[in-house]
Amino acid sequence: MNDKIQALRESFRAELDRVQTLQQLEEMRVSFLGKKGKVTEALRGMGAMTDEMKRTLGRETNELKTAITVALAERMEAIRQMELQRQLDATPDFDVSMPPRLDQGSYHPITLVQRQCEQVFRSMGFTVEDYGEVVTDYECFESLNIPPFHPARDMQDTYYLENGQLLKSQTSAAQNAIYRRYRDALVNDGVPIRAIFPGRCFRNEATDACHENTFFQMEGVMVDKDISISNLIYFMKTMLSEVFQRDIKVRLRPGFFPFVEPGFELDISCLICGGTGCASCKHSGWLELCPCGMIHPRVLEEGGIDPEKYTGFAFGLGLTRLAMMKYGVADIRDLNSGSLVRLRQFTGE
Repeated sequence: MNDKIQALRESFRAELDRVQTLQQLEEMRVSFLGKKGKVTEALRGMGAMTDEMKRTLGRETNELKTAITVALAERMEAIRQMELQRQLDATPDFDVSMPPRLDQGSYHPITLVQRQCEQVFRSMGFTVEDYGEVVTDYECFESLNIPPFHPARDMQDTYYLENGQLLKSQTSAAQNAIYRRYRDALVNDGVPIRAIFPGRCFRNEATDACHENTFFQMEGVMVDKDISISNLIYFMKTMLSEVFQRDIKVRLRPGFFPFVEPGFELDISCLICGGTGCASCKHSGWLELCPCGMIHPRVLEEGGIDPEKYTGFAFGLGLTRLAMMKYGVADIRDLNSGSLVRLRQFTGE
């Protein structure tokens, strides 16, 4: 291994152990992965190398970047957990000497699926973001290339509030804020935007075995130079194989979503009926799981990103439907029933 790369690895590990706050972690990220960071500095002098040395150094540098990105994401989660624990320790408002209740509940199937997805994407260098459930019309529609009176709005029967805001009908509502939050690091330091943001969504749906008015999604975006559809397919296949721990039959078909171009529907073979057709999949044998595609140039522009220099993909994973497939929930309404008897049968707890 190149001596510079090895020295950077050791330096990174030593500095990471001393990081205690998110601010320090961000400064460290820029220090190593920024446009003028230590990793970029290590590549200087490549012009005088042989082709074989260049290839070796390039490969080792990419491996180092990936390792640093994953380690930073894991450290971020650890710092957040430590901060949460400090808050809990500072406000002991319960009696720890009380005996435990025997009728304890279990984690909700959607919670289990969401945490598993977050773990998978963190391992691939994605950050996990949070976003509100009450948003503006601009966030939910206009910033996503869906102006007033656009026909696409008819696809989402939205709950509007008296103050003009609304209950978000899709996790895509967070896209604009994510782009603006990380665009400086992308443009100035060359750090790709990689983020997922799970959340609860609301639509005035007619409920049945596969439709609910309250459901969970997980939006994901990646923006950098030369991002293509092949990147999107890779991340989706990796996520599904990790969640289900087996090969899943999928299909990619054209789909229209104003904020991506081209757009696709990622379907998986229904795991309830094995693809033969049932009420959960509308007797088609397939379940729509993940609308996705390449981010529309207008959406990037709204987020302050130059679409002539950068491209990206976005996907909206249906966590509720993913939980249905993973745990064999035939009726989506069971997930919001609040019945411990019904929910425990799916998680086995």
